[in-house]
Amino acid sequence: MNNNLSARQKKILEYIETFIAQNGYPPTIREIGKHVGIASTSVVNYNLNKLVERGYIERQPEVSRGLRLVSQTSEEMPVQYADLASLVPVPMVGKIAASAPVPLPGEDFGYYYDADDVIEVPQSLIGAFQGQDLFALRVTGDSMIDAMVAEGDIIVLNRQNTAKNGDMVAVWLSERGETTLKKYFLEGRQVRLQPANPMMDPIYVSADQVNIQGRVLAVLRTLH
Repeated sequence: MNNNLSARQKKILEYIETFIAQNGYPPTIREIGKHVGIASTSVVNYNLNKLVERGYIERQPEVSRGLRLVSQTSEEMPVQYADLASLVPVPMVGKIAASAPVPLPGEDFGYYYDADDVIEVPQSLIGAFQGQDLFALRVTGDSMIDAMVAEGDIIVLNRQNTAKNGDMVAVWLSERGETTLKKYFLEGRQVRLQPANPMMDPIYVSADQVNIQGRVLAVLRTLH
């Protein structure tokens, strides 16, 4: 962490990073104040503005949870250098909405599978995963922008029907007949599908209506 921050500002930034990692969305000003022992919201605001000035966060003051970590402090989807000598063929099977869930046409939870539409992905980006359980989707929408997933990017997923809290997953919402890309959190008998965008609200769905299709392993960035 940069030494241009005061001890209080470092504590606030650490709390924001931890809170987002645990919950998938940023804390409110009052939550920050309570954690760091600041009773005055104006004092919290002052220190948040200093973090903005020094390039650690972005703010939308009119929004309750309008905080966003900038790339220098975020650990989401770090940049990796690919070993182009080892490429894995991955079928490109369609699109997925990183926004509000939308119906998608086709079979098998909404996707058209085309065996001839294949992309080559460096093995180093997906670890030990390989074979028929891999598939790729192109992202539409910007609800996962703070997880470094933007409109037009390609996500590579491992086909699986289970997930841990905090995993970024493609899910089929059977009752709605819709699909979406979000972070997964099981909370009792319901699932919270959390966007990584402070402007968007989480989606709460009964756990028995959530069908996990795959977990995101890598993001292939599209240059805009």
